[in-house]
Amino acid sequence: MAAVLQVLPCLARAPLRPLLLGGAVVRLASGMALAEQARQLFESAVGAVLPGPMLHRALSLDPGGGQLKVRDRSFQLRQNLYLVGFGKAVLGMAAAAEELLGQHLVQGVISVPKGIRAAMEHAGKQEMLLKPHSCVQVFEGAEDNLPDRDALRAALAIRQLAESLTADDLLLVLISGGGSALLPAPIPPVTLEEKQTLTKLLAARGANIQELNTIRKALSQLKGGGLAQAAYPAQVVSLILSDVVGDPVEVIASGPTVASVHNVQDCLHILNRYGLRAALPRSVKTVLARADSDPHGPHTCGHVLNVIIGSNALALAEAQRQAEALGYQAVVLSAAMQGDVESIARFYGLLAQVAGTRLTLAGAGASAEEGEQLRELAAELQLPDLQLKEALEAVVRARGPVCLLAGGEPTVQLQGSGKGGRNQELALRVGVELGRQPLGPVDVLFLSGGTDGQDGPTEAAGAWVMPELASQAAAEGLDVATFLSHNDSHTFFRCFRGGVHLLHTGLTGTNVMDTHLLFLRPR
Repeated sequence: MAAVLQVLPCLARAPLRPLLLGGAVVRLASGMALAEQARQLFESAVGAVLPGPMLHRALSLDPGGGQLKVRDRSFQLRQNLYLVGFGKAVLGMAAAAEELLGQHLVQGVISVPKGIRAAMEHAGKQEMLLKPHSCVQVFEGAEDNLPDRDALRAALAIRQLAESLTADDLLLVLISGGGSALLPAPIPPVTLEEKQTLTKLLAARGANIQELNTIRKALSQLKGGGLAQAAYPAQVVSLILSDVVGDPVEVIASGPTVASVHNVQDCLHILNRYGLRAALPRSVKTVLARADSDPHGPHTCGHVLNVIIGSNALALAEAQRQAEALGYQAVVLSAAMQGDVESIARFYGLLAQVAGTRLTLAGAGASAEEGEQLRELAAELQLPDLQLKEALEAVVRARGPVCLLAGGEPTVQLQGSGKGGRNQELALRVGVELGRQPLGPVDVLFLSGGTDGQDGPTEAAGAWVMPELASQAAAEGLDVATFLSHNDSHTFFRCFRGGVHLLHTGLTGTNVMDTHLLFLRPR
């Protein structure tokens, strides 16, 4: 309760302490300038993966001959094109598809987050909205990114459309992050509530998205290739906006157009790992036992073309270009940051120490112990594409400010009932790490933001921090450790300095996981 009790007095405080003298004033101004650049880079990353441009890059239509070209494949359109979709970015994707292919489109059904049409209209993003008399039916559901009855109705409508298709038809499937929650169709006798409870328990105990989706697929009619099977014998083209580390098509939205490679033993292993096997409802045990004895084996998806049209790596590449244009030595560390948020925060804290020392002393005097700790932690995190050596070499070569970029999706193990999201929690933890010891004559700023514009059940996309966070919070009577123990990062940032550290973008209409930016600028 301590963190909650601190909310009331904090709302009455002035946003900034009024008496700042000398170097503190300079550092405050420098920090705000850095924060503005961080916001610019974050927005450029998001702009690179907006639905319209991505879809137009992926598809080309010969208006005369009615030939639709996707990569190296061509499909003949003759009033035989159908569309389904599910995910946070799918409304904009469907609008772009309708703009490009509308005259050939017969019917469509999409499942999108609750309130997204009103939010896009309110934000003036007309390009993200379908035409007034569109042939695409829109279902809104999955409030707070959790499967619900509205999403279930959408999933059943999608299945019905898919099952009605013939060998002459083409089904265009639009998939983005959040698609799993928006396509819930449990295999009877499992109920939506039972499946949702199991997913919540796994997430609360720290299961990653791959593990969550393995369980979802085993209990779903449409995931793990189920949608592709329902559409057979029609041809299926899936355009996928990846929100998963490494862009594995079988994991994104639980792979509805990709045959599952997992079996019942994989599910049981996951359930054992998180201590949930003994507590399984009878219905879940029934479905898993039935799948284990299925004589037909897994579905095949030879009639499907799966295409990744946008990813975290694409977003980071654009942010890197923009950082270089602003005069930074910019290096992409990884597009696969995953693991416990506490470990990721320690990694960024150590990285700032080691990189800051190398930047200000041109490599001389860097602590060998800190460097070794950083390498050991990097090895523990097992990040497959980590460019740590290259990044530190670039820091030594730099003659000015440095921007280190990364993306991915860390996990938070819930301990309290506070309000927050993984980006705000990561930023808060990094802020603590940065303040553990002096970083030398260098300004450091860290930003973490969700590219969908919504971090957890909050209106913020994320937050930014500097090394002074802990001391400034203490001066305002805010105990960072208490907020962290309650997973109450959003409440903290709303209170801290009047909320100026929160990153607000509104819903972006896209979703390619999170973006992390670490700035180091010599004074």
